[in-house]
Amino acid sequence: MNPGIGAIRAFRHQGVDEHGLWAMNAPVTLRRFRPGEELALFAVFHSAIHRVARRDYSPEQIEAWAPATLDMTVWEQRIRGINPFVADIEGVPVGYADLQPNGYIDHFFVSGEHARRGIGGMLMAHLLAEARRLELDELTSDVSRTAQPFYERFRFSVVEQRRPELRGVVIPNALMRRSMLQAHSPCPPSKGVR
Repeated sequence: MNPGIGAIRAFRHQGVDEHGLWAMNAPVTLRRFRPGEELALFAVFHSAIHRVARRDYSPEQIEAWAPATLDMTVWEQRIRGINPFVADIEGVPVGYADLQPNGYIDHFFVSGEHARRGIGGMLMAHLLAEARRLELDELTSDVSRTAQPFYERFRFSVVEQRRPELRGVVIPNALMRRSMLQAHSPCPPSKGVR
């Protein structure tokens, strides 16, 4: 079954106040993915790409990367396979990220409606703590142009610029790496702090 864009919009409006705004005074909870949340995570994925990544990619690239409909059986298997951590507000997923046993971060998305509010930082700090708990030596990820500055703040560096093709369209990204053998702080101190 393929969800249409209407299903995504309907999901997005859950938990929105009468002015169309999320009340950000509600706490963000981090937890593991729960089976049955696949459509909710598709809405997060879709909005992150269509509302945030669009500044760095063409409309053709955005549509190839995150079309309005996907094979939901494949999507469900993918999400269940990566078993991500989910950030939610009042039970509604607003972001998610995974960490594989080999240190690879496959998905890392915060909904377009919740971008730049600290949710990504919470997810990354959680992944770094999990990596230390698992005693991983390094983390890697294929990172979009949009997310590269965010990853750099957490001491990831570009290993290689890439030009993968998805649905016949090149969508540039970068392989990024972070050594876990560095000091345990999640990101470097701010300039001017000693």
